Amino acid sequence: MHKDILLVEDNPDDVELTRLAFEEAGVTNRLVVVNDGAQALDYLFARGPYADRDPQDLPGIVLLDLNLPKLDGHEVLQAIRAEAATRTLPVIVLTTSVEPPDVESTYALGANSYIRKPVDFEQFVWAVRQVGLYWLVLKERA
Repeated sequence: MHKDILLVEDNPDDVELTRLAFEEAGVTNRLVVVNDGAQALDYLFARGPYADRDPQDLPGIVLLDLNLPKLDGHEVLQAIRAEAATRTLPVIVLTTSVEPPDVESTYALGANSYIRKPVDFEQFVWAVRQVGLYWLVLKERA
C-alpha cells in the first residue's frame, strides 16, 4: 500500500513544482498539500477540518517548508516530535534556506533530512527521486 506524502508548503508555485517533480520521478504516492503549519498539525492529529481522518493513518513522509504562515516549520517539527504517535514520522525539511542556523536547528529538533530546494528543475527531480526511493521504498521502519 502506498502511503501518502504530506507536503507542507504555502507557495503555490513550489507546490506545483513538487507535484511535477514527483510525477517526473515516477513517485506515485498521493501528495496531500496543506498551506500552513497549523493545517499540517490539524491534518496529522486529525483535528478541525481533518477530524474525520483516521489519526493512525499517517503519511509515509512529511515534506516541510520552514517559512510558513501561522506556525513556522520549526514549530511544526517540534510539535510532531513531542507526540508519541508522530515522533518517528520521517520529516524532511524542503526549503530554500541554506543558513547554517536553520540547518542546525532543524536537525536539533529531529528532522530526518534537510534538502535545499534546487533552482534547476532537473536537480529537483533528482532530489525528489532520491527522497521517494529512500524514505518510501528502502528505509526500514521502527
